[in-house]
Amino acid sequence: MNKTPLLLLTVALGLSACTPPNTVLPADPVNVTVLGLNDFHGNLEPSGFRPVGATADIKAGGVEAIAAELNDARKANPNTIFVGGGDLIGASPITSGLLRDEPAVYALNGLGMRVSALGNHEFDQGLAELLRMQNGGCASNDTAKACKFDPNYKGANFQWIAANVAYNAASGKTGSPFKSYVIEQVGGAKIAFVGAVTTETPGIVSPEGIKDLAFSDPAAAVNKVLPEIKAQNPDAIIMLIHEGGELAAGSTDNYATVGCKTLKTDSAIYKIATQVDPSVSAIISGHSHKGYNCLVPDPAGQDRIVIQGEQYGHLLQRLDLTVDKANHKVMTVKAANLVVDYDARAKAGQLDFGMTQLVTTARSKVAAISSVEIARLGSPQIKRGYNAAGVQDRTIESALGDVIADALLAAGKANDASVQIGIMNPGGIRADLPDSTQIKPNNAVNFGDVFAVNPFGNTTTILSLTGQQIDDLLEQQFSGANATSVKLLQVSEGFSYKYSQSAPAGSKINIADITLNGTPISPTATYRIATNNFLAGGGDNFLAFKSATNVVQLPGLADTDVLSNYLKAKGPQLTNTVKGRIVVLP
Repeated sequence: MNKTPLLLLTVALGLSACTPPNTVLPADPVNVTVLGLNDFHGNLEPSGFRPVGATADIKAGGVEAIAAELNDARKANPNTIFVGGGDLIGASPITSGLLRDEPAVYALNGLGMRVSALGNHEFDQGLAELLRMQNGGCASNDTAKACKFDPNYKGANFQWIAANVAYNAASGKTGSPFKSYVIEQVGGAKIAFVGAVTTETPGIVSPEGIKDLAFSDPAAAVNKVLPEIKAQNPDAIIMLIHEGGELAAGSTDNYATVGCKTLKTDSAIYKIATQVDPSVSAIISGHSHKGYNCLVPDPAGQDRIVIQGEQYGHLLQRLDLTVDKANHKVMTVKAANLVVDYDARAKAGQLDFGMTQLVTTARSKVAAISSVEIARLGSPQIKRGYNAAGVQDRTIESALGDVIADALLAAGKANDASVQIGIMNPGGIRADLPDSTQIKPNNAVNFGDVFAVNPFGNTTTILSLTGQQIDDLLEQQFSGANATSVKLLQVSEGFSYKYSQSAPAGSKINIADITLNGTPISPTATYRIATNNFLAGGGDNFLAFKSATNVVQLPGLADTDVLSNYLKAKGPQLTNTVKGRIVVLP
């Protein structure tokens, strides 16, 4: 079949993964292939992806095509292992999400995954539910979804790991509920995988669900456990971390670029990579949903591979290692991002039958809900933000963000006539409406499309902030924990503001440039806002919301209801048009 060429980055290494022996033995080399999947988010089915150089989207990802890629790799090299970079579950489309992501876990079991870093979304439903996802059983905090795919859910065959997660003092427990590392035998070689998760996790999941846990510095935690790993004489050490970055502004590099050196130096993954011990031969990353295959200097100043495979199974990260079993060291590492071309696999008749059966079963269990038509739009799609390179971008206003903020405003007004503003976090918008592979006749959208956009099950909150607190809130888009990962809040009709790109963090917005219905807001006046319960609780590091007054929760009004109701009322009037509510100044 015609496949996207595999572009390889090779790094020659003379690094021992453990304490070097006194005598150098004759080399005993073995070739090992590591295939990685990050930010899968339960995407059992393919979705739209624009390959480098293409002028239109293809269907990419999907477990049927991922299985075909794995089958090919295993045939070419039986010494192949499949691993994860976190966020394998959570924020998932309806085919997995409505079944508490048990279909995704079963699919990953069937694909032969052995180990994965924990991601922040693994914690979406709290620690107890995550341990159930790992170990099996039906004692869930959501009995409406749990064990509806399999009445005897058996858990994950692979191990989630994170060296930087432990019980906190308040829990009354010691140690960690998770392993820091695992060592796998691959072709007679001992390959150690050490894991870590983003320290952003406490700010982007429900605090109650992780109240017993502490999240520490990933580099320090990994370095701390490395002596224990090295004492077991592994032949290679690979780091799996759910933390990422993005390429610097103006860079022409992309997921297919070999050995890029334009990864932002202020990004979390860059800083971590420069601090992790040189005995780690390569770093498989995630979290930022970007595709890159870069080189970052380790503490010894030597280039080390740091790779991420975008999102949703569109890309697989591939490492090809030659390791010397006799002397327990890595000789070379090659790195590539491989496009999972569902269309090409389907055309060649190479989709995996077992995965097809799993997807068909999952789809059938949600079909009655998923297929219900909600509305017909005024354009084929309403999209999230995309930059000039066609990469999804949470730092800009988007047509879909405008629509969802307007939907929150409408829902808020229906419950409280004094509501004036709707605000939505961009990270809560998980898909275009609909995905490019799901466009239907007459611009129809169904409930499955809406669920893909808003899969979290968040509910609506109405609250009050002063004008000064709103100014503080908007500054938090660019400061504090968001300084290196800007999250541009999407705002409703009638509300507008300007921000300066060049001004320092904390001073990017002049309160006089924040207007409601054309009038500057007053620092002392109080304004009524509709948002989701995640943001209202200070999620995504928007702590100004925690100072709100007159907070009213609407637990019966889920985010899918908010968007569905608005689409039903306004569908034909809604198009893929960015309204220009946020003005960017030099």
